Amino acid sequence: MQTFPLGSFHVGRVGFGAMQLPGPGVFGPPRDRDQALAVLRRAIELGINHIDTAQFYGPNVANELIHEALHPYPDNLALVSKVGGRRDDTGAWLPAHEPDALREDIETNLRSLEVDQLAAVNLRLMDPESEDRSQPARVNRELFDRQLTAMIQARDQGLIGGIGLSNISPEHLQIALDRTEIVTVQNAYNLVDRTSQPLLDACVEHGISFVPFFPLGSGFTADNPVLGHPAVQREAAKLGRTPAQIALAWTLSLAPNVLLIPGTSSVQHLEENTAVADIELDDETKRELDAA
Repeated sequence: MQTFPLGSFHVGRVGFGAMQLPGPGVFGPPRDRDQALAVLRRAIELGINHIDTAQFYGPNVANELIHEALHPYPDNLALVSKVGGRRDDTGAWLPAHEPDALREDIETNLRSLEVDQLAAVNLRLMDPESEDRSQPARVNRELFDRQLTAMIQARDQGLIGGIGLSNISPEHLQIALDRTEIVTVQNAYNLVDRTSQPLLDACVEHGISFVPFFPLGSGFTADNPVLGHPAVQREAAKLGRTPAQIALAWTLSLAPNVLLIPGTSSVQHLEENTAVADIELDDETKRELDAA
């Protein structure tokens, strides 16, 4: 599998996202705990060395499963988490973006995963005035500067290997780069939602890994415009692949710095997702999907 730098690690371009390991709505325990553990162990067997997680997945569920399944971890495994949000007792997503909260949540991640340092931690921005969590937050310069200071301190003190940013605008990235190194960016991006294309372009220019979330469309909507798109359905039938594999392969083909972290609670789907690293879309297929 091709690799790309993620901080001090070189990770395979297909990783694993732990978001779907907890219960429905990323809340509570998994439906099948044994299967969730099996998925994590199978991911390592398949050569995956990049796992994306968060303490607020569950909350406290995804990290606990990762620890039980994989600790002590392989030396080449990049564990990446995120801070900036929490959950209440009903499962609602709440911003936790003040510097003290960021530091507290970094330390909580370290304890729950039982590591001295995380490969990277993403600062996940949440716009309190927007209900759409997939759209980049607006710039609050005063708050963002304070958040960056907390993240830089955590990195310089050795708690995290690199600083990532999530749900940001190109302006956020430029502000951050004027102050420090950024090793990864996570934003919503898929076949039908390319709002973050300017950000992907900026990451290509600066050699920063770009990790699209919702690459198969949002898991929180009733229909799925990516997997149900006629071009995806047609190419899947033509190539004998699943629509998810076609959509992921297209996303992977965008640029060499794109890293996938598709999540699943199924071993079968995990194996299908990992296999997209071997799919090469022909020029005609790529043109059709580019135009979708």
